[in-house]
Amino acid sequence: MPTRPSQAAPDPVPAPVADGAPAPADARMWGRITALHAQVEGRLATALQRRHGLGLSEYRALGLLSEAAKSELRMQDLATGLGLNQSSVTRLVARLNAADFTYRDLCPDDKRGVYTVLTDAGRDRHRAARSTYEETLTAALDEAAGAAPDLAPLLDTARRSLG
Repeated sequence: MPTRPSQAAPDPVPAPVADGAPAPADARMWGRITALHAQVEGRLATALQRRHGLGLSEYRALGLLSEAAKSELRMQDLATGLGLNQSSVTRLVARLNAADFTYRDLCPDDKRGVYTVLTDAGRDRHRAARSTYEETLTAALDEAAGAAPDLAPLLDTARRSLG
């Protein structure tokens, strides 16, 4: 997929506080991080949808399921892992079920508990999309560091410590 020219994220500096002074450094820093997050998430979502027909949350759900014991998670654990509410995860799982990437299963110990289980087709789709996700993420972070040199040390430190 051809890459678009790099666009620096706007510098979302919070409005001045009531006395007209600039926003505190932490607020400015957090604004930059959230703008970077939004920019990278947008790139990832576009690439996954165009190349694999997956939304970003769908990709992440398949990833969580592929890493889980027995490739299954309780709905509430999937919601927690994705940072989504129960209603959003129910809709997400319905889409994954309709695509035959997952199926629902009742908990044998607690009939109220519902599991989402990864199918072979879901595992295959996640595996096929993984390189797109990783390549797009690396490119987006590299471009962000190049477009905003003040972010480069932060990204470098994060990559070293978490990578």
